Amino acid sequence: MSDYSGSRFESARRGAGALLSGALSALIIVVGMLAVMWVVEGVDFFLDGALDRQFGIVGWEPDGLVGIIFAPFLHGGFGHLMANSLPLLILGFLAGLRDVRKFLWATVLIILIGGLGTWATSPMVYTVGASGLVFGYFGYILARGLFDHRLLDIAIGIGVGIAYWGILAGLLPNQEGISWQGHLFGLIGGVVAAWVLRRKRELPAARPYGL
Repeated sequence: MSDYSGSRFESARRGAGALLSGALSALIIVVGMLAVMWVVEGVDFFLDGALDRQFGIVGWEPDGLVGIIFAPFLHGGFGHLMANSLPLLILGFLAGLRDVRKFLWATVLIILIGGLGTWATSPMVYTVGASGLVFGYFGYILARGLFDHRLLDIAIGIGVGIAYWGILAGLLPNQEGISWQGHLFGLIGGVVAAWVLRRKRELPAARPYGL
């Protein structure tokens, strides 16, 4: 085997190892987030929803701003949590598959942008739930493929778009008890995160001109 072939094989082996390590890290993080949500919901069940009332987003209320951080980990019952768990697990895993560091930053941006948007457009309304994160990861995965131009990201984005396009119905303001604002601003947060965290293009070095 030539040195060139050996180098290509070693590079491919390292790339596969990094992808596998990233996949495992992403899975651990998302499962950990879900575990926290289930534990919190169990505690909230015994407190008769006190955590939702105290730490949920309350639009236009200054005290409700604390919910921007905590609301994604709270749910209005186990049925609500179960509805969010599987898409959060799948989309969160795919969002963190290639770069866990960027995934963590994307999660922060989605929570902040989604929460602030929800607070600003839902006057005097309590909002809790991880569906904003679900929509955020959906938007992040789709936009990441467009902005980074990596084959793997494009393939994942196409697959996610085909499999989950139906969730876009959640953006319509015609479903009682469902925060379309949280869905919309979560999606916007995901797209913004993909843009902010996009792969930077390296400009070619300038060639000096002789005098």
